[in-house]
Amino acid sequence: MKLAVPDLISNSYFPAVAAVELGLFARQGLDVSLELIFPVDKAYRALRDGEVDFVGGSAHSALAAFPEWNGCKLLSAQGQGMYWFLVMRAGLNAKRGDVGIVKGRRIGAAPWVEMGLRRLLIEAGIDPQRDGVTIAPVPGATGAGVNFGLTAAKALEDGKIDGFWANGMGTEVAVRRGVGTVVLDVRRGDGPKACFNYTMASIAASDRLIHDNPNAAAGAVRAVVAAHAALKAEPGLAGNVAAKLFPPQEAALIVDLIKRDLPYYDASISPDFVEGMNAFARDVGILTGHPGYADVVATQFAPLWNT
Repeated sequence: MKLAVPDLISNSYFPAVAAVELGLFARQGLDVSLELIFPVDKAYRALRDGEVDFVGGSAHSALAAFPEWNGCKLLSAQGQGMYWFLVMRAGLNAKRGDVGIVKGRRIGAAPWVEMGLRRLLIEAGIDPQRDGVTIAPVPGATGAGVNFGLTAAKALEDGKIDGFWANGMGTEVAVRRGVGTVVLDVRRGDGPKACFNYTMASIAASDRLIHDNPNAAAGAVRAVVAAHAALKAEPGLAGNVAAKLFPPQEAALIVDLIKRDLPYYDASISPDFVEGMNAFARDVGILTGHPGYADVVATQFAPLWNT
C-alpha cells in the first residue's frame, strides 16, 4: 500500500512518516510505503485514481479531487489546527502579529496551501488585490522530489520572494539562517481566531478503500495514534526517523520541532473543526454545499482516536 505526503522534509506530516518508518503500520499487518507527491492536490488526485491508498496532507485539499466530499473521508488527524507559518524577509524588520507587513510584497505559497493565507488576510482586513499582495508559487518549487518549505527558505534567502507561507521546517531553517522573521503562527494564537480550523494535517482514504478494506483504514488510524504515543513518550525517536530520510541539517532540527508540535498531537476530528473547515472552504469557493460531519469524517473509526 502507498501513503502519499505532499512534503517530506517537514514536521507537518511527521506522524504519518513516523508511523511508516517506525513499523507501526506493519504492526497492523499493513505493508505501507511513503510516496512524496507535490503539490497536495496532485496527491489527492492520485488517491481518487487509485494510485495511492492514503493521503497524509491538508484536510481541506481533499476537495481538489473529491468535490463536495463525494468519494473521500478523513480517517484521523495528524495534528490539530492550521499548521503553516507566515515568515517575512528579515530585512523588513517585521514584528510578530503585524499582518500588514504583507502589503505590496511577494509571498510564496504552495497551491491549495495559499488559500489559508488568502482567507486569513481577508479576515484581518487586507484585500490582496487592493493592497498589492502577490501570493504565488515559490520559484523552483515544482517537479518530483520537491520539499516546499526548504525551497521557500532558499528563495527567501536569495531575494526571490519577500516572505513565505509554509511549514515549520522551512520556517526554522529561515530563522536560524537569519534570513526570516516569524510573523504569524496560527496554531499558537496569531491571526483571526477562526483560522485555526481552516484545515489540519489529516489522514484520508477513499470511500472505496473504506468500504472494501475497513481493516486497512482502521489500521491506518491505529498506526497514527501509535506514532503520536511513541513520539510523546520519546521525542528522540524523531531523530532516528529523520536520519533515514532528511539531509543532515534538517535531521538535526526535527526533534525540537516535534517537541513543539506534541501539544497538537491528537487524532480526533471534532464537529467544530469540520464546521470551521467547511465554512472556510465555502468562503474560498472550493465547496458550495453544507456536508454534514459524517459526510466528511469516517466516524466508524472515531473510537480508535483515543485508544
